[in-house]
Amino acid sequence: MKSRALLLGVFLLLAPLGCQSTPPVPDVATSSSTVYFPPRAHWQHKSPTAVGMNAAKLADAISWAKSQETDMPRDFSTQEAIFGKLLGPIPKTRADVNGLIIRHGYIVAEFGDTTAVDPTFSVAKSYLSTLLGLTIDRGLIASVNDPVGKLIHDAGYDSPHNAKVTWHHHATQTSEWDGQLFGKPSTFIGKEAFGQGERKPRELKEPGTFYEYNDVRINRLALSLLRLWKRPLPDVLKTEIMDPIGASDTWKYIGYDNATVDIDAKPMKSVSGGTRWGGGLWISSLDHARFGYLILRHGQWNGKQVISQSWLDQATKPQGINKAYGYLWWLNTEGAWPAAPKSSFAALGAGLNTIWIDPEHDLVVVWRWHKGGAAQAEFYKRILAAIEPPDAKPVVSPAASPAASK
Repeated sequence: MKSRALLLGVFLLLAPLGCQSTPPVPDVATSSSTVYFPPRAHWQHKSPTAVGMNAAKLADAISWAKSQETDMPRDFSTQEAIFGKLLGPIPKTRADVNGLIIRHGYIVAEFGDTTAVDPTFSVAKSYLSTLLGLTIDRGLIASVNDPVGKLIHDAGYDSPHNAKVTWHHHATQTSEWDGQLFGKPSTFIGKEAFGQGERKPRELKEPGTFYEYNDVRINRLALSLLRLWKRPLPDVLKTEIMDPIGASDTWKYIGYDNATVDIDAKPMKSVSGGTRWGGGLWISSLDHARFGYLILRHGQWNGKQVISQSWLDQATKPQGINKAYGYLWWLNTEGAWPAAPKSSFAALGAGLNTIWIDPEHDLVVVWRWHKGGAAQAEFYKRILAAIEPPDAKPVVSPAASPAASK
């Protein structure tokens, strides 16, 4: 119940030098020609009935979703009151509620402006999770359980306490990393710095023993990944993830104004795990859908293993104290979305902005600027009610080779 409460709380509130010496993630031969992958700049639509869904029920679900627009002001005028002093840019306006439903790889429903490039808040954390997995795939990190300070020597992990922090701790929000980054203390103490999100003083716990949703610590993870790649993470995301899946060139990953650091004597911007203090990942719903579909297909895209299946299997299973949390992915293991399979999971951000993935029903749902709390569970319930039995069988993705899953 505690994990479920934590998850619901987030729903209501709601992230160039190449490492050329590292080997690429190996390609995988596609074993089935029935799995559709959309080419760049085009995504095939199919009628609901063509993918085993009731058209009338799905239309009702979409009509309901369109009525559930967020209360967040279009001009982001409450941003600093809610989250604290901005460190980076924020747009002047946002799109209306919008989204897509993907089944068996095809768009079966699309509403609103799905090409609008908007901040996605903490959905960015699930992208950072994928970058962490890619870093492990490429051999830059030997194990997710290694201490970060084994590789990162910028004084951020020098204290006896911080020296215990592992990549696993960062990715499960249990790091208890202690310090200040880009003007924000990890304690979240201070009304000006943190707005309504400020916290009361408490005793620091041992890394791995206490869960706390904390953007300062996730931003520390992003900085550590930057130091390993020695390339801006937006560049890594573009060349290694987004370009291979045919994403557009409209998205951008923006660092804070004061987040420039020296990497081998070259200035580079570090990025954040959200838009709490401005900046962050600004992206369209269509590009979110491509990312979600990559995850649904176990990291494979049209025969290429972009991110290892083994990492995604770990990232979307309970990993830390919060059993509704994997490696920067929210899980349905505690039944936050009662009608949905417990195997389903989501990337969630304030606003709300969501990418929900249901492998059991072969679904990806992107929903932007919608109400939180019970609304999310209700939308998924309505979508699942539109699936006609016995068509609730998942499409089996092409099997990844053992080498690609390492």
